[in-house]
Amino acid sequence: MLGRVTIHAVSPLFVGRSRELAVLGDALDRARAGASSTVLVGGEAGVGKTRLIKEFTGRAGDALVLVGGCLELGTEGLPFAPFTAVLRGLVRELGHDGVAALVPGGDARALGRLLPEFGEPGRDGADARARLFEQVLGLLERLADKRPVVLVVEDAHWADRSTRDLLSFLVRYQPTAARLLVVVTYRTDELHRSHPLRPLIAELSRVEWVSRLALPRLTREEADALAAGILRHEPATADMDLIYTRSEGNPLFVEALVNEADGAEALPESLRDLLLASVERLPGETQELLRVASAGGQRIEHALLSAVAGLDESALAHALRPAVAGNVLVVDGEGYSFRHALIREALHDDLLPGEHTRLHTRYAQALERDLSILPAPRGAIELAHHWHSAHDSTWALVSAWRAAAVARKSTAYDEQLRMLSRVLELWDRVPDAAERIGAGRIDVLRQTAKVSHLAGEYERSVALAGAALDEIDAGTDPVRAAQVLRLRGLARYDLGRPGFLDDLREAAALVPADQPRLRGQVLESLSRMLHRPEDLPEKIATARLAMEIAHEVGDANVEAHALINMACSGSRYADMEELRAYAAARRIAAPVEAYGVLMRCAISESDALEGAGRHERAAQVAREGVEEATRYGLARTSGTFLAINLAEPLVSLGRWDEALRAIEQAISLAPPAPYRASLQGFAFDIALARGQYDRAEQLLASSRSVLSRGTHRDQAVLPHLCRSVRLLKARGRSAEALEAAGRILDEHDVTANSRYGWPVLVTCAELIWDARPYAQALEVVLGGREEPPSAAASLLRRARALAPKMDVDGDLQRAHRLSFTALAGPDSPQEAAAEPAAWQVKAWDLAAGTWAALRQPYAEAQCQVGAAQAALAAGDRQETAARVARARELAGELGVAPLLERLDVFARRARIGGSDEPADGQPLGLTARELEVLREVAAGRSNREIAGRLFISAKTVSVHVSNILAKLGVATRGEAAATAHRLRLFDA
Repeated sequence: MLGRVTIHAVSPLFVGRSRELAVLGDALDRARAGASSTVLVGGEAGVGKTRLIKEFTGRAGDALVLVGGCLELGTEGLPFAPFTAVLRGLVRELGHDGVAALVPGGDARALGRLLPEFGEPGRDGADARARLFEQVLGLLERLADKRPVVLVVEDAHWADRSTRDLLSFLVRYQPTAARLLVVVTYRTDELHRSHPLRPLIAELSRVEWVSRLALPRLTREEADALAAGILRHEPATADMDLIYTRSEGNPLFVEALVNEADGAEALPESLRDLLLASVERLPGETQELLRVASAGGQRIEHALLSAVAGLDESALAHALRPAVAGNVLVVDGEGYSFRHALIREALHDDLLPGEHTRLHTRYAQALERDLSILPAPRGAIELAHHWHSAHDSTWALVSAWRAAAVARKSTAYDEQLRMLSRVLELWDRVPDAAERIGAGRIDVLRQTAKVSHLAGEYERSVALAGAALDEIDAGTDPVRAAQVLRLRGLARYDLGRPGFLDDLREAAALVPADQPRLRGQVLESLSRMLHRPEDLPEKIATARLAMEIAHEVGDANVEAHALINMACSGSRYADMEELRAYAAARRIAAPVEAYGVLMRCAISESDALEGAGRHERAAQVAREGVEEATRYGLARTSGTFLAINLAEPLVSLGRWDEALRAIEQAISLAPPAPYRASLQGFAFDIALARGQYDRAEQLLASSRSVLSRGTHRDQAVLPHLCRSVRLLKARGRSAEALEAAGRILDEHDVTANSRYGWPVLVTCAELIWDARPYAQALEVVLGGREEPPSAAASLLRRARALAPKMDVDGDLQRAHRLSFTALAGPDSPQEAAAEPAAWQVKAWDLAAGTWAALRQPYAEAQCQVGAAQAALAAGDRQETAARVARARELAGELGVAPLLERLDVFARRARIGGSDEPADGQPLGLTARELEVLREVAAGRSNREIAGRLFISAKTVSVHVSNILAKLGVATRGEAAATAHRLRLFDA
């Protein structure tokens, strides 16, 4: 028997865990060296996660340790609780101004969503949440510039969705070169199949810099050492046999059993009894105070506990001291925490129903008297929790409504949605609910639908909006009907559901004349969602009207967005006068800090400039936008999207190394998956052109994995599909390339968007040059028939049929159109019937000149190759040499090895600079060209095949063959081949 001779309730010795400490220590060493990482520490309740973290952080040396815990509140946690705690600690250490100075851009107002002392945060919405997340990560980055940082988030199994979202953002987007280590702890035994943390842990575990650390139970030897540390002597073997069997090596249970055991028969029968045993040894007033504290959660502020307990400071301290001395409670800043959550849970579960209701009512009443007892926004949310737990429907409804407003200010949209849903659940139980909260049921439904949309619950948003519309008489209440129709239209659009335009058009028709602000909002939404070419007149007219109305009522956000809608729809790449609209939108948005508008301006303008072929200006606007995004705290969202718009013109301009640096920088910020796929697409283009086929294959596979999930627009899908075709072609898999190109035409309307449709047609036309020798291809594309038709010719005919239906908007599309014409032939083959080779030279030269004017060297080089082939077919060797030289110059500057090799082969075969006169030492008086033709004849090739291999016309081959027969004195091609073999002319 152990007897009552224990010295410590908890062992002063840290037992075991050497491997786990080493893993965390190695991660911190890597962080010190500039390689950030995340460690997810999982283990069952009581296994020692908190003790391990305290031991690790105690050894962290020069590192700045930031610790925040998720707090349980009923079935959900408190929004952003660990990050609010971390921020509050930084303010205590560095001061408000010190923290603000570390925020990128120096504007820390977004942090006001976590701590009100940072000021009014500004507009709500999706951008506001992104900005908050970026500022938190930016703050950690700046701190890590000064010294290594360890961020510990404890008890993630209690995290609400907002906390999980921010945690996911920090882990996914943590800069890999920062001196930052993130450690997350969670209970593995809490993660039942439907637990919301479970999929997040699985997803984060796949991130390259994330590792998982499972904390096991103690071995028998470690349990013996733990008991010895508590007792200050070695425990009896028989006692430890029983204790280890009962505890199964769980450190919390080992400690509790060691403390309780004075004989095997006295050991509690259940875990609950075991955990409560340490409480039951305490004085009666202390036990009562602990029951009161258990209703307040895992951590409770001193002032709140005092108010609820109804004790003066002396009596409260007298009751608390035994609980702290007995290690049931621990001092935690300005409050107290239970040493382990299981102890609080056991106490709270032990409350009688009447006690449960009474205690939560006392908490609610104390917070009603003075909400400032708890820091905002925690106070309002805890108040709602206590009224709900007290089963007071009226005050539960009222407090939930208030808590929803507080949650919105924090961008905790999921918590706001939960509170508003509670209001709706309680509505029928509170007869005067509308008077209590100052809003009717329809307004609550409308607001809940709006918040569902912000929280990404689009299906729920549509359903709630529909429920609201069922209760609205549009004839007598057109304003609310229009508001709800707009909400449902936007949610349907995001879901890709039909009917969104019907909703928005009906909303616009319903808004009365005396509601101009709402009318402007509805019209702007409608104009933004009109994408089809046939809707263009309506889009422009609607955007113009929205802009005019918004200007009159002073709604700068809507006015600027409407102006962008007009610029996006009203301008053609051939006429870029509408670019002035972007500058005007910036002037309107800047004074009101409408960051969403400012980012949209940079994105839309740089995209329009690139579409027009104004690559230098496009790159400049995109680069300035990236810098703005960093200042606004949107580097990883809008900033990485703008990096796409920067990479594209740099690739066009042939500034490939610069483009790769921009892509690498953007990808290092771990952008959203679709953004990463687009960035990798441009890296693929460079890798393929340079002959790095394995690298290109990897990039394409990564992009494919993203684009295969969900629905994406043509601007992402069509370039990806063209890349797949081009890689197959480069690998020599021509049949598969032709099949893949055919699928593009089968499955996509490439004429709907000419900017992305023309490259598809060019890709299709290029395939014929791989499938056939040049001379044969020339005959096919200029109208010659072949029986049976090949897959290449069939594909080309389909592409030629689509080309006349395609718009040609601006110089860039004109260049694509000219390349397609050079490859596929004129609309009317009769144009080139007389002199096909001469027509081809002219077509290629026109395309090459257009690409040169656009300063796109790779496209020009490819056209120069085509022009060289055509010039040789026309018999102009001097012009052939000039085009080869130009193509070689461009290819050399870009480092495109495959194109250079192709040029070398062509130049050798074409004998550029040689002569058709007999050369000394040539056998049988044959010229060099005739000898080449004889080699092909001896190989059994036809005139057409020889023409393709030697880049000359079939007619020229026929002339050479006639000369060869005459010089050899033979009558047939077979005899000429036999003579060549007999004389062993080509054995070498």
